[in-house]
Amino acid sequence: MIKPRAVRPGDRIAVVSPASPFHREELDLGIAELRRLGYEPVYDDSIFERAMFTSGPASIRAAAFMRAWKDPDVAALMAVRGGYGSVQLLPAFDAWPPEQAPKLFIGYSDNTSLLSWLTCQRGVTALHGPMLDRRLARGPDGYDRRSLVGLLQGEGAGLDFAPDGLVTIRRGEAAGLLFGGTLTQLVGSLGTPFAFDPPDDCVLFLEDVNERPYRIDRMLTQLGQSGIPARARALVFGEMRGCEGKEGATVLDVIREWTAGFAGPVLLGFPSGHTTGPCWTLPLGVRVRVRTSPRASLVVEESPVSLA
Repeated sequence: MIKPRAVRPGDRIAVVSPASPFHREELDLGIAELRRLGYEPVYDDSIFERAMFTSGPASIRAAAFMRAWKDPDVAALMAVRGGYGSVQLLPAFDAWPPEQAPKLFIGYSDNTSLLSWLTCQRGVTALHGPMLDRRLARGPDGYDRRSLVGLLQGEGAGLDFAPDGLVTIRRGEAAGLLFGGTLTQLVGSLGTPFAFDPPDDCVLFLEDVNERPYRIDRMLTQLGQSGIPARARALVFGEMRGCEGKEGATVLDVIREWTAGFAGPVLLGFPSGHTTGPCWTLPLGVRVRVRTSPRASLVVEESPVSLA
């Protein structure tokens, strides 16, 4: 995996809008929070474009993303919000090698399409972490500062994440490179040229929001039939906020049944992505260790950024 350089106080972070449009107030509040953290947020006026469902046509969003990435004065890119549309950028990226000038990209939800492409297909580490909309815009209540700033600034190696609410589904301990994101986007990529394709002996992080248990079961079944979970040494699920229904079975029942034959540790409730409280940041493409004893936790064993 190729590691971008660390993002230090005073560095520029380009705010990009690869998916749905946003409210200007959320942008302004998020930018103010980035400044409070010591960074210099910048953005292209094209983020205010509008299309049917998205923050402008795919060609404009893709061009803005690549401009920010190629700008030598920009240290990292952060999405304003998710929603829908980031997958539309991928064909425009097909001949572009972001690994030649690597940078950190931070986002989640619909932006899983970009996280997966960067980490699995281009070999560049990335952060599954808070965006501006309803996260940084809420100030310290919207995100976990320790995980975001620590991973951005190269202080992530050795961080031991044991958030409240983390539940052990299957006991054990295992380590591997971490990949994943929002389940809907990961499953939706299968069968395309941009399919989610993590390596053997990985750790999978899977999360989603407002999907009924039978839909989670359907997506996990499809993921399983793709063979991807068989490559994993450990599974970590997010909070799965709002993923309940009236079928009788709960999302916990679905995950327990789906992982019944899995050989490694399985955790549920890691607060990254669609969370009820602050959104924690996870480093994609680097080695982490999942353990269930003496307590359930995820340990970051290497930094996602280079200090050179």
